[in-house]
Amino acid sequence: MSFGMGRTAVASGTALLICLGTTGTAAAEEEPPAPTASGPEQAVETGEGVAQDDTDINDRADWESDEPGGVVNPRYCDGPQTWIEITSKKNYHVASWWNGTKYKDGPGGSMTVSVTRAGTISMEISAGEEAEASVVVAKAKVSISAKIAASVSVTTGHTYTHEIAKKKYGHLQYGSWGYKVGWTKYRRKGNGCGSPTVVTSGTATLPTKETGWKYWETSS
Repeated sequence: MSFGMGRTAVASGTALLICLGTTGTAAAEEEPPAPTASGPEQAVETGEGVAQDDTDINDRADWESDEPGGVVNPRYCDGPQTWIEITSKKNYHVASWWNGTKYKDGPGGSMTVSVTRAGTISMEISAGEEAEASVVVAKAKVSISAKIAASVSVTTGHTYTHEIAKKKYGHLQYGSWGYKVGWTKYRRKGNGCGSPTVVTSGTATLPTKETGWKYWETSS
């Protein structure tokens, strides 16, 4: 073998060593795989976002027909903690309770109504104190709709006309196009890695800033 051929062989070997060294460095710098939910703390799937309803705010015939949907956020080891989660939700017409916001007419024909007395539609909670109520509203605003509020003011006006089917009686009830939710208060002790325990739970009806008339019919 000539001197030129020997130089070529040495150069090739050196290039091979450099290539191997580069490959090893690249492998060492790769990020470790992200942890999965198969460990001691299972990730909880978050419910899908709520689709915005673009229909008229009046006469939403199927407003209360949706099946409840879970809205639960994951929690990880971060020390002792107590928190509230929204565990279910459904569309719900939160009715105003005072006179001048509910009417019945018929049989047949049409009815024209309007709000004759102002008032306030407020949230209702089945359990817990004021502290729990404020947290439920805050969580629902993030998880469900930013339009949710603890209370909504109703002013006079909002005239509305609806046809009544023959031989039927029409009903119109003013209120807020809100939600009925289930909520649970949890607690973790120690380092926060253990399974949570339920402190209390309940339901709440939450109004939104959208108000309007709900219509339905009866035979008498």
